Amino acid sequence: MTWLVTGGAGYIGAHVAHAFLEAEIPVVVLDDLSSGYHAFVPSGVPFAMGSVLDTEFVRGVLRENGVTGVVHVAGYKYAGVSVERPVHTYQQNVTGTASVLDAMAAEGVGAIVFSSSAAVYGTPQVDLVTEETPTAPESPYGESKLVAEWLLRDQARATGLRQTSLRYFNVVGSSAPGVYDTSPYNLFPLVFDALAGGGTPMLNGDDYPTPDGTCVRDYIHVADIAASHVAAARVLADGGALRPVYNLGSGTGSSVREIMTTVAAVTGIDFEPEIGPRRPGDPARIVASGELAARDLDWRMRHSLTDMVASAWAERLAHAR
Repeated sequence: MTWLVTGGAGYIGAHVAHAFLEAEIPVVVLDDLSSGYHAFVPSGVPFAMGSVLDTEFVRGVLRENGVTGVVHVAGYKYAGVSVERPVHTYQQNVTGTASVLDAMAAEGVGAIVFSSSAAVYGTPQVDLVTEETPTAPESPYGESKLVAEWLLRDQARATGLRQTSLRYFNVVGSSAPGVYDTSPYNLFPLVFDALAGGGTPMLNGDDYPTPDGTCVRDYIHVADIAASHVAAARVLADGGALRPVYNLGSGTGSSVREIMTTVAAVTGIDFEPEIGPRRPGDPARIVASGELAARDLDWRMRHSLTDMVASAWAERLAHAR
């Protein structure tokens, strides 16, 4: 049993590859390094540099490595920027997924775990998002993830493909030495960059109807995310059936002010965040239930908020950029 991780040189994909190794499951990484780093790929893991858009290339990687299943993480992940680059977003996330599925069908690879996103829900009108919450994506990124889920569903109907999609919100922390979040848009890197530059992080609004007035979101440790990808792969590899989609959520969430307070405690940098205006469209609370994933995928919040911040900060210090 060998699994291919597309996008395995990125922050989440590399953690997934490391988790497969820890589970003693052979793994191969495919990445075009458009946003990933070769150094993130675990030592000794076969690496194929190329694009998921190149179906024949993907077929060759599957065939030459005896791949039996795919974890599809590769994609364009910047939701805000996707509004300005819709064609690029759809090419990478929809056409790319179709290309991977085409290659899998041609090479007889019958199982896939898809890295989806809670962006498919848009701004849900409920306090706790479940898999039954209506999807209403508000960006080309969210739309492209939802269409990719549909592609998996339809391919399963047509060919018997064993598949599932994992939806999650804010992935943070680190558990693999040398692997860290490099996104210029995510909260943790933004806060760390501000502190490292002698600045003060900013809260976008503190008058929301939440316990401390700041937005509440699901922050999930990347190691917990990676573990559930492995759990899903094991079920599919054994011929088992999974639900089409699972939320990987905390059920409770954390506020942005809680994040700031924890950052100050972990880093030892005493600061009071600046208060800026609300960002248009920011809902007060978006939190997902992980109940079904806990039942089927051994999903658990194994790491505290302090663990998340401390592990991310340690990698930031070790690889200051």
